[in-house]
Amino acid sequence: MRTISILGCTGSVGRSTLAVVDAFADRLRVVGLAAGSNVELLAEQIERYQPELVSVRNEHDAAHLRARFPNIEVVPGLEGACAVAALPSADAVIAAIVGAAGIAPVHAALRAGKRVGIANKEVLVAAGDVMTRTAREFGGEILPVDSEHNAVHQALSAGRHEEVQRIILTASGGPFLRRELSTFGDISIEAALAHPTWRMGNKISIDSATMMNKGLEVIEAHHLFDMPAERIDILIHPQSIVHSMVEYVDGSIIAQLSTTDMKFPIQYALLYPERVAAPFARLDLAKMRTLEFLDVDARRFPAVALAYSAVRAGGSMPAVLNAANEIAVERFLAGELPFTGIVDIVERTLERHAGNISEIASVDDALHWDGWARNEARGLDVAVRH
Repeated sequence: MRTISILGCTGSVGRSTLAVVDAFADRLRVVGLAAGSNVELLAEQIERYQPELVSVRNEHDAAHLRARFPNIEVVPGLEGACAVAALPSADAVIAAIVGAAGIAPVHAALRAGKRVGIANKEVLVAAGDVMTRTAREFGGEILPVDSEHNAVHQALSAGRHEEVQRIILTASGGPFLRRELSTFGDISIEAALAHPTWRMGNKISIDSATMMNKGLEVIEAHHLFDMPAERIDILIHPQSIVHSMVEYVDGSIIAQLSTTDMKFPIQYALLYPERVAAPFARLDLAKMRTLEFLDVDARRFPAVALAYSAVRAGGSMPAVLNAANEIAVERFLAGELPFTGIVDIVERTLERHAGNISEIASVDDALHWDGWARNEARGLDVAVRH
């Protein structure tokens, strides 16, 4: 029996993780749950899975849960999320807290020597060197739950690291792959959230629309697979069937294909290295008519180039990129920015940081520059350069 804690249990990845637990009830058991403010759903999950430890964002909600579940420990805030992550009885942790809020809990899990199935790419973007070093020092393990990086992890089993020519991350292209560029300033929040192939939370849906998510994934892949950015490419693949590929020096390309369902990479991360028969929908190859692969249009998706420049600059620049993007997306969803303003805010924040790049040697360093970038991105006016 493998015991697990889930960080972000009420979000889309958290709910998919619990579906995997249900499918493998003889192999997986939940011991820790951490959520934000969706207390009613969290209460339902507590009732069903009876964890040892629960975390919720604020003390008011924690008190409510303690009264309702007197036999279960409830700890609020960041302290609680870190406690769930490092829970001694947990063998593995699924990290699905959105954004930089996941940095400290993931670090706590790795310091406790846990296997971390990481669905929060921002953690590795902002503090990748810290996380990989901590995993090595304390016997922790990082397995990717993002479908793209999970696909790469599987494809890398076909050869040795030194035989890899390049990693190829695939991207759906989001909802605006073929939209007229002159209309981008008129894109509504509803249109940006309408992803064509995946059902995701608001923040990652917007990141997919700008393709910032793919830029962040390049930085994540750099840390996960010890690969320079120059050997990590992106191809747009609208069907979202080929989740990513690895090209080897002999010209062979190994691809991973499956349906667009997060339960597959979650199952892989939780049960690895075993492959176990699953009850989830399978890919019907006979029904596939076309698999398209397109280059990234830099005019349509300028966020990608910003991410490549950030990972090449190194140090604190990726943390600043990530934090500025989080605030820009937040401001767009609040109606403060046009869609094109998201990348503009990020670009101007990076420009302001260019002369102050420093090493990220600790979680505190990552959080410092994360906070700096958030303040900068909040303070920038909404006038958009064209």
